[in-house]
Amino acid sequence: MCLFQFTARRLVSQAYCGLKASSSKKKFCLEMARPSSNMAEFREVFAKAKHIAIITGAGVSAESGVPTFRGAGGFWRKWQAQELATPGAFARNPSRVWEFYHYRREVMLSKHPNPAHIAIAECEKRLSKQGRSVVVITQNIDELHRKAGTKHLLEIHGSLFKTRCTSCGNVAANYRSPICPALAGKGAPDPDTEDAAIPVEDLPQCEEDGCSGLLRPHVVWFGEALDPGVLTAVEKELDICDLCLVVGTSSVVYPAAMFAPQVSARGIPVAEFNMETTPATDRFRFHFSGPCGTTLPPALARHETEIIS
Repeated sequence: MCLFQFTARRLVSQAYCGLKASSSKKKFCLEMARPSSNMAEFREVFAKAKHIAIITGAGVSAESGVPTFRGAGGFWRKWQAQELATPGAFARNPSRVWEFYHYRREVMLSKHPNPAHIAIAECEKRLSKQGRSVVVITQNIDELHRKAGTKHLLEIHGSLFKTRCTSCGNVAANYRSPICPALAGKGAPDPDTEDAAIPVEDLPQCEEDGCSGLLRPHVVWFGEALDPGVLTAVEKELDICDLCLVVGTSSVVYPAAMFAPQVSARGIPVAEFNMETTPATDRFRFHFSGPCGTTLPPALARHETEIIS
């Protein structure tokens, strides 16, 4: 078993979605030179790469106007996402949690992929014709990569537009607006808005024959482990990649925060595209500062050495 698989499985057996990296993890980082911001140098590496893994976070979607619910001001009514996106919050007040996710679903229906999403999707399509591969490993649940046309997509935290039955476990895509009649016009984020207090029987219900169980958003909440099947798929992709991009992520939330540093520890080039440096920046070969929608398109554009059939 490779180093990445061993570390990933050991960590995920102990840690859950949303936990931040502890300072002790610094013991394992390799001493490296400061990352380069030379785009021409990156482009030479990009031109030779056969299997590219792109890890994306909230910073990509923020450029499409998607609320991040992190940091100062990241509130819905008087709660932060960390207070609502938990199994306990759903058990205590499923109506309030569904109002929050209904609001997020409705917001996302008005949002569109930005140049970073589009550059990734176009790169994947172009390189596939050359026998090269691109995989997107995203922490985002908004499906903007899918809207942009990305095909090879691993959504490690799930999707706003999928539901899971709390009774039978069935997972299904759901793009209804509203997701159920009782949520129509609900979910306003204003702090003075009162809870709708919707009865459980009027919240989204499973439509599998003979079930009618309460549905929940099919997302990974704080305190929940990632889907082991998705994690295994991520491990396989990172094992074979010969270039890794980290785009719009703070690199502080585990287990995703360890993906790129583990790839870098194997000697594989890693390029970070972010508004600012992160705790992992010094472990990477490249760092490009600025909006992802500005820095990523020229990085992934067709290289002069590419042969397009």
